[in-house]
Formats: sequence, C-alpha cells, structure tokens
Amino acid sequence: MIRKANAVWNGSGRDGTGRLTTASGVLSDANYGYKTRFENEPGTNPEELIAAAHAGCFSMALAFGLQGAGFTPTEIRAEAAVSLDPDGPGFKISRSALTLRAKVPGIDAAKFLELAQAAEKNCPVSKVLNAEITLDAQLEP
Repeated sequence: MIRKANAVWNGSGRDGTGRLTTASGVLSDANYGYKTRFENEPGTNPEELIAAAHAGCFSMALAFGLQGAGFTPTEIRAEAAVSLDPDGPGFKISRSALTLRAKVPGIDAAKFLELAQAAEKNCPVSKVLNAEITLDAQLEP
C-alpha cells in the first residue's frame, strides 16, 4: 500500500507560500507557509498533519486491539500534540504527546491501559516518528 501527497512551494522560506494536495483529495491546494507554521495564520503545517496522522493511527490501532481482546468501544477520542523545537540551525519534531479518553464497556482499567500502551507502540505512525512519545490514557464511564 502506498499513499501519496505533494507539496508545491513558491518563494523564499520566510516569505514564500506552499500548497499541499493529497491523492484522496482531502487536501487540495491547502495553504501552508511560515506564518501557518510558526505563527497562527489560517492554513495548515507539517506538524499539524503529523499530529492528525498520529491521533488517527493510534485510535484505529486501539480499536483493533480492543476488538481482538473482545471489547467494542463506544468512543475513542485521541489528541496528538506535536512539538517542533529548535535543533542546531534548523528544527526537530521532538515529541508527540498523545491524550486518550475512551468509553469501553466491560473493560477494567488495567486491561485498557495495557491495550492503549500496545497501540501507542505499534501504530505505524508511532513507529516512524523519531521523537519521544508520551501517553495520557483515561477510561471514562
């Protein structure tokens, strides 16, 4: 399986602008640039997209893990907060902090945490990140 996206950049690093497009069409010429990455101008940025990918991948991995253990979640809510920090002359994605809140009927807290930790370690996006990954997991009633 191969998934594709492309980026087109015009101009310098600080003053230029870019557009991101995914093969699925979910993103089509989505705006990104210095101000969407390092300030709060509307548009997207690579770190936001990595955060979305990590939260989505982790949620799905947990759903499969729960299913394999005989549980059906009512809801899984995951957030990934990706940190971009200075690194020498450039920057580095240093951390992805996962926050999980889930409703899973019939599961005890220990089993839930075991499956959440396994999902965090085994989802493909976690495996590709060269960053610290943390997990704050809470089972809700």
